[in-house]
Amino acid sequence: MSSPNDTAAFSGVVDLAAAALGGHVVASSDEFFAEAENLLRPERAVFIPGKFTERGKWMDGWESRRKRGAGHDWCVVALGAPGEVLGFDVDTQHFVGNHPPFASVDGIWAPGPRGDQAALPADGWIELLQQAPLRPGAQNLFAAQPQGPVTHVRLNIFPDGGVARFRVFGRARPDWEAPVTLDPETSRHLAPELRDHLRDLGAVKNGGLALACSDAFFGPMNNLLLPGRPDDMGGGWETRRRRGPGHDWILIKLGARGVPALVEVDTCHFKGNFPDRCALEALDAPAGTRITDLLVASTWRPLVAEAKLGAHARHFFTIGDPAPATHVRLNIFPDGGIARLRVWGRRDA
Repeated sequence: MSSPNDTAAFSGVVDLAAAALGGHVVASSDEFFAEAENLLRPERAVFIPGKFTERGKWMDGWESRRKRGAGHDWCVVALGAPGEVLGFDVDTQHFVGNHPPFASVDGIWAPGPRGDQAALPADGWIELLQQAPLRPGAQNLFAAQPQGPVTHVRLNIFPDGGVARFRVFGRARPDWEAPVTLDPETSRHLAPELRDHLRDLGAVKNGGLALACSDAFFGPMNNLLLPGRPDDMGGGWETRRRRGPGHDWILIKLGARGVPALVEVDTCHFKGNFPDRCALEALDAPAGTRITDLLVASTWRPLVAEAKLGAHARHFFTIGDPAPATHVRLNIFPDGGIARLRVWGRRDA
C-alpha cells in the first residue's frame, strides 16, 4: 500500500484554501464541464474512462468550455484561513489535451461576508503570481510574490480549460479578537470565568503547525489541527503499526505563546486502531529555535500524564499547573490514529 501523502507540496506551511479549513469557491466565469468547487477537494484527482455526462466527458476538477472570443476564465476562492500566501499548486492531473497553457493568481484582503462575489471590491486586487506556463497532467508548483495577508484569491486561466486541484500554501493570520463559541462538551470542562478568554492555541486557523512526527503513513500531520471533527479516519493523523519497541509522537508549534488550560484528544472514527494511551509535553522555547534542537531540548515538561484512551471518543484533560508554552509534543503508545488535538489556553500577548 502506498502512502496517501505522496504528492509534492511546500514544507512548513498549510493549504489556506483547503475545504477542510472552510475554503470555498465564491464565483467562477464558467464551469460548463466540471464544477470549480472540485478544485479544493483534499484527494488527488481521479480519471474514470468511459464516464460521461450530458455535457461531455466527466472530469474530476474545474473545466470551462472552449472560449471562442476575447478574455479568459477565472475562479475566486475564499480562503478557509486568511493569511500570507507563499506558494501555489495548480494541478492539471488528467487534463492533458484540455489544460490551460497559462495561469496567474491575484489576491485581496476583504474581511466580511465570504460567500458573495458582489461583496468583494472590484479594485484592490494584487498580483501574487505573474502569468506562468502550465504543464499538462502535472502538479505545477509556484512561489508566490509576498504581498501581505489576503482573504481571497483569484485563479486566472488563459484562455480556458481544466484544472484538477488548486492549493494555496501559506501561513495563517489569526484573528485573536474574534468571538469563540465553545461546544457544550468543551464548556463543561472549563470554569465559567475561563470560557470567554481561551483560544485553541494549536489550531491551524490560529497559526498552529505540525513540525515533525515519528510517522504519518496513513494521515498528514496537520489533520490533527483542523477545525471540526473529520468525516472518516482519513481526516486524522494515523501511524503505521509499530512492530518494535518505542512509541509514536508528533511535535506541534502553537500559533502563539500561551498558557494551556485544557487539552482535548479526540479519537473520532478510530475504533480498532486508536492508541492505547497518550501523554502530552510542553516546551517554552525562544523564537527561531531549530526543530532538531526542539526535539532534544532538556526543558520539556509534562502537561498531561500518560492516560488511557478509548475508541471513537473525546478525551479532556484539565491542566493543573499551567505555565507558558510555545510547543507541545503529543506521545501515543504504541501507535495508532488521533482525529484532533485541541490545546485550549490563554494567549500570552
